[in-house]
Amino acid sequence: MSLQEKIFRHFDGKVVRKDLNESVKGSAVVPTYVLEYLLGQYCASNDEEILKDGIERVKTVIKNNYVSKSDAEIVKFKIRENGSYKIIDSIKVALNDDANVYEADFDNLGIKKVPISDKFVKENPKLLSGNSVWCIITMGYTHAKEAKVRWIFEDLKPIQISSISLDEYIDARKDFSTMEWIDLLMHSIGLNPEHFNRRGKLIQIARLVPHVENNFNYIELGPKGTGKSHVFQELSPHGTLISGGDISKAKLFVNNNGNRVGLISFWDVIALDEFEQGKGKKVDNDLITIMQNYMANKSFNRGGGQTTATASLVFVGNTKHTVPFMLKNSHLFESIPDAYLKGAFLDRMHLYVPGWEVKILKKSMFSSDYGFIVDYLAEVLKYMRKDDFSNILDEYVSLDGSLSSRDKTAVQKTFSGLAKLIYPDRNITSEEVIELLDFAMEGRKRVKDQLYIIDETFKNEPSEFKYIIKSSGVEVASEILEKINFNTEVSNKQNIDPTEVSLQKVEVTLKPKKVTIKDNQTGISYKNLFADYLKGASKIQLQDPYVRLPYQFKNLLEFCVMLAQTKAVEDEIKLHVTTWYSQEYFSDSELSFQELITSVKDIGIDLTYEYQNLHDRKIVANNGWCIQLGRGLDIFEPREGKFDPAEYYQERRSCKNCEVTFMLDI
Repeated sequence: MSLQEKIFRHFDGKVVRKDLNESVKGSAVVPTYVLEYLLGQYCASNDEEILKDGIERVKTVIKNNYVSKSDAEIVKFKIRENGSYKIIDSIKVALNDDANVYEADFDNLGIKKVPISDKFVKENPKLLSGNSVWCIITMGYTHAKEAKVRWIFEDLKPIQISSISLDEYIDARKDFSTMEWIDLLMHSIGLNPEHFNRRGKLIQIARLVPHVENNFNYIELGPKGTGKSHVFQELSPHGTLISGGDISKAKLFVNNNGNRVGLISFWDVIALDEFEQGKGKKVDNDLITIMQNYMANKSFNRGGGQTTATASLVFVGNTKHTVPFMLKNSHLFESIPDAYLKGAFLDRMHLYVPGWEVKILKKSMFSSDYGFIVDYLAEVLKYMRKDDFSNILDEYVSLDGSLSSRDKTAVQKTFSGLAKLIYPDRNITSEEVIELLDFAMEGRKRVKDQLYIIDETFKNEPSEFKYIIKSSGVEVASEILEKINFNTEVSNKQNIDPTEVSLQKVEVTLKPKKVTIKDNQTGISYKNLFADYLKGASKIQLQDPYVRLPYQFKNLLEFCVMLAQTKAVEDEIKLHVTTWYSQEYFSDSELSFQELITSVKDIGIDLTYEYQNLHDRKIVANNGWCIQLGRGLDIFEPREGKFDPAEYYQERRSCKNCEVTFMLDI
């Protein structure tokens, strides 16, 4: 059964095809959860006739009921002429204490201070948060001469699903493999999982952790165009996104003028967008102090005493320099406002997501398959906020005693959030626990490593990001990927002065070893991986069952070039390739092999090939070495774009997770 078939079997009526958003959106500027709420009413089916009819219905609703600012006067006319008319608009409500009445302001319709019944406000207190809430509203109009306000609220319904069955959601998880469930989550946030490796998917899913974990402090910095703010703006009616420059003590916590509580008391997630240093941006140090205390203690004190809240805080912003530049010249927090560059503030961050690893989103990377209606998923995540999955860790590992209490809390909360998202039924293996733990450890270590640079007092009690696997007693140390990448590139240079190369011979002692390559790791090339172990070989056998697609033949060509660069110019190497074929690509494979044989002959590579249905991937050389290949030559992520430097520079390519084992061929 395919993933899409499983999705419909278990979640019929709770999923929608993700490419329909653009089909019905038109010029309407509305969040995804508003569109999918409507699509869920009419298009939660895979029946083409129902879909076709549903799309037209949603288009009609958008056309007739959604209020755009440019058509506001036309909508007012319809309300006035009909006496009553249903609209879709975002509103916010405040108390007019002089008149002792609640009043609403309409963002798009443009009318303000419209009296609204206490009943609607009591049923929907989020209207008072100071940020707008999307609603379906039936508006009335009175022509009575004595009327002070002619606009009348007849009915109001916030756009969010009414109820869910969490047990049903959790029970369905057992019929999906882990990868299928991860892919379902990827489709649900609107992304095609085929364009992301395992680590890339975890990074995307990590953006949901603040939605499923109370009081979670999350930061992501990276290039523009990678979708950092999308999850926090579009995917949940329980989260709100505000510009980092538009925040204040009164807006976020409490407005002492009237003693009105702020956003922190109404929303599950508050994301500060554009959280980077900018000209003209002023930062209130008192705000940072209150925020810092809240991030640590889940409470704040402003005017009227101590107040607790469960909102998660998210900080997303753009980086100014490349990661190697930051690691060498400053630190990974360099782009955020200087006022926030305080050890006490940054130490509250639970997870720093490496936004620079996320590809710039292109149209082809968005999903056109079915995923959860985001409003349904948002309600599930809200229900699960009260759960704590961190105790699962205690069954499998012991965290190092040098970790501070904040380090441990950060790791536990990140693990708990990811586990709730991917393993809501708690059915998780030891290997899967380790995978999530490694991600959580790395995300916290990224914070701590920068703290050592920003505030040297943290060096007085350094943390060792290690843990012991209880079942085996093996100790594992975590490292941030960019440090591995950067150090790899530096070590490849060997710090040798080119003028001295002719004066000395650099001896390389080869030993059996295992190399583990992580998803998104860079600094790897065929040369620095294989060259030393293949030097001196005149006969090499490459066994790789997957040499059939154009990019795989390009990998083989680059392997041949590496061999040619390793040997003496006058030498020749006999390279025999054993692979397998699929009927679909057989004729193209034959043409590619014949062309490749001719082209590499001139660089001293005598290439032959045969087809055998074998599964092992390895290189065997007559110099005594055998290299086991976890993925064959296919260790690099596909490249996109016409002008990608990685096309010609292997060390700049992102890798796939795999292992390469070097052993003596006895």
